[in-house]
Amino acid sequence: MLTDQFGNSSDTLSQYKDRVSRLSSDFELGLFIFLLRKIMIWIVFFFLMAFVVAYSYLRYTPEVFESKTILQINVENDASKILNVQNVYENQDDIAKSIELLHSKVFFARTLASLPLKITYFAEGTFRSNEHYKLNAYTVDADIISSKAYGVRINIYFKNQAEGEINYVIGETPHMYKFRSGEWLKTSEMSLKIMISNFAELQGQQSAVKANDFYFIINDFDVLASEYYPRLHVRLLNDAAKTIEISFQDNNAAKTADVVAAMANQFKEYDRNKKGERAEKILSFLDDQLSVVSERLKNAEISIYSFKKDNKVSDSKGFGDATALRLNSLEDELITLEVKENVLTEVERSVLEKKDIDTYQLISLLTGVEFQNALGRQISSLQDLLRNKENLLYEVTPTSEKIKSIDYQIGVQKKLLMESIHSIKDQLMTRKENLAKAIKVLEGQFYSMPTEEIEYSRLQRLFSINEKFYNLLLDKRTEYSISQAGNVSQHEVLDKAMLNNIPVYPQKTMVFVSCFLIALLLSMLLAFARYVSYNEINSVNELNKLTRASLSVLGIIPRYKKDIPVSQLLVDKNPKSLIAEAFRSIRTNLQFISNEPGTKTGAVTSTISGEGKTFVAINLAGIIAYSGKKVIVIDLDMRKPKIHLGFGVENIKGVSTLLIGKDSLEDCIQHSTFENLDFVTAGPIPPNPSELIISKKMEEMIEYLKTKYDFIMLDTPPIGLVTDGLAVIQNVDYPIYIFRAEYSKRTYVQNVDRLFNENKIKKIAMVLNGVDVDRKSYGYNYGYGYGYGYGYGRGYGYYDDRATIPKKKSFFKKITFL
Repeated sequence: MLTDQFGNSSDTLSQYKDRVSRLSSDFELGLFIFLLRKIMIWIVFFFLMAFVVAYSYLRYTPEVFESKTILQINVENDASKILNVQNVYENQDDIAKSIELLHSKVFFARTLASLPLKITYFAEGTFRSNEHYKLNAYTVDADIISSKAYGVRINIYFKNQAEGEINYVIGETPHMYKFRSGEWLKTSEMSLKIMISNFAELQGQQSAVKANDFYFIINDFDVLASEYYPRLHVRLLNDAAKTIEISFQDNNAAKTADVVAAMANQFKEYDRNKKGERAEKILSFLDDQLSVVSERLKNAEISIYSFKKDNKVSDSKGFGDATALRLNSLEDELITLEVKENVLTEVERSVLEKKDIDTYQLISLLTGVEFQNALGRQISSLQDLLRNKENLLYEVTPTSEKIKSIDYQIGVQKKLLMESIHSIKDQLMTRKENLAKAIKVLEGQFYSMPTEEIEYSRLQRLFSINEKFYNLLLDKRTEYSISQAGNVSQHEVLDKAMLNNIPVYPQKTMVFVSCFLIALLLSMLLAFARYVSYNEINSVNELNKLTRASLSVLGIIPRYKKDIPVSQLLVDKNPKSLIAEAFRSIRTNLQFISNEPGTKTGAVTSTISGEGKTFVAINLAGIIAYSGKKVIVIDLDMRKPKIHLGFGVENIKGVSTLLIGKDSLEDCIQHSTFENLDFVTAGPIPPNPSELIISKKMEEMIEYLKTKYDFIMLDTPPIGLVTDGLAVIQNVDYPIYIFRAEYSKRTYVQNVDRLFNENKIKKIAMVLNGVDVDRKSYGYNYGYGYGYGYGYGRGYGYYDDRATIPKKKSFFKKITFL
């Protein structure tokens, strides 16, 4: 097999691995640049594709805009500080709760409802749709009859300034209706009123793109909140300063600014309304109590006045003042316990009867009582559970296991709260019973006094109790009113939301840089792969390195710049050309191999076909003949003969017919147009070329020709494919092995080493054919010197052959190295 002759695949793979391992030490910059230029067309392609991909991505990817605002949480009660009254809202607005509120879907849906987002308007383009937020040339009012109408795309087409038509699909049923501008259109799912405000603009856009390019969608704010929610971001900016950053992303820049601004405004309004609502409920409770106590106080005053009038009493002295004062003190304490009991009853009723528990109101009711802390913590825990349930309802159904689990936790928390309330009420009841017993004892002592004194003291005591209770309620109402008046929300917007027309995604610079970096990476990977896998011979230096300078190099043959027929004789046409000078240099170097007098024989071989051995054989023979020597070329490559093609003759008879005795040598020798140069073609392809070459007649023919010619040039078969010419090569004076630049593999050198070491052909020398002499200008030193110290260069002065003169290359050829 071919691979067996010049290195199997495992050897090649091991060579690649060895080259990678020695890459840092044996890196050839010139070769790398040469290969880089050879793949320049691919590099240009990669960068062009990178530009196209980046441009297309930026052109057809929807832009995402972002707007931000910074909100400072600052709740202070200036009136409470000035008047030194209790602030009923303290510790109700910590920043963590504010962040949770801002980040809740309920609050976000409320914010979206405050914006013109019930109807969203779109214009459909070729690849994507654009939302016309606040820029639409028509408006739609909608009353929803069926929830099926939410989220349905309603296409709209405008015929003129006053009328048009809409169409949409619900389920699999299409619907189409005509409408008139400003008039209500009623369908089975909705009622619509469409107002056309700028028909000229609509007509222009409709004529530019396909029909039904406009459409609108009626939104459910809860669904819209779920859709927009992932784009909302709320984060703590500075805990010490109590600042919160709110940001929102969308494909419409104006919408992002409006949403963020609305979030801040809604938060301030929500805070103000919620606290006002709680204060109103507390004040209403105090007003109800004041009304009842006021009526009692009025009745007590009337009773005292009537008693004094009937008994002609004008002074209360002498009526058991000490006992009365003691009774008053005990009854004041009893009334305080009753107030606390009423507060607990109100809390209990709110927890049991109301589904929507206002925990802030409950905490406010407990303000100032001795069990505020104990119950406040439990109410706060209940509030957290209710908020978690509210958020979960946006993600799961009410019958899901998560909702059942949190309902169970809410039930347990309510039960704990009720048990705490009952326990406190039992303690209050015990204290009330003890007070009642003490009051009963004092009343027994008091009732032993005269009847008028007892009655007057009783009336005076009732009046005093009601008066103190009334004043207590009045003081509490005043404190709540002052606290409410001073508790204005002080949340400040430190950085207002601005309209930002620069998208955060995709970022043009980042996209272009990323694509170009990928193109660069692909180019470098391709160049590296080409460098590591590159296995061709390109220079004399490489031959010397691969053979460890143990074999001689006769010279190089420059690449011919034009297409030429196979193995054509060129040196006779332009004897002063660059190629002719190359063959003269090789002719000169041959004398260093053997310079003895007499007829010389030379054999040219190669590893495989196509390396230029026949071309070298014909032209080297021609340049030797040009010096006055009589030369004959014999084609021994009977498997694939080419000598007859080089001289332009038929291959009817030749070596094959000569060796079998069919034709005589004189009949087979043909004369070329070049003086002193004869040749013998291979003749018809025989079935046994190997046997013919090693036959006795072959030796006799060579010996006879030595008497007639000064130099015999033998064109043998490729030694890497067949061994027909091995015996010939061993017996000639000048065995020549041909390599072709950028064609012959580096593993082919193993064949030369085998001939030199195993077959003991010590005179064998190498010729590098097809070298591009221009490549040295690209920085890759190809080593144009020879093993025997002779060489040539462009400064030699012979350039008659214009085909070998380098021509100025175009820019495209320069970048692609073509």
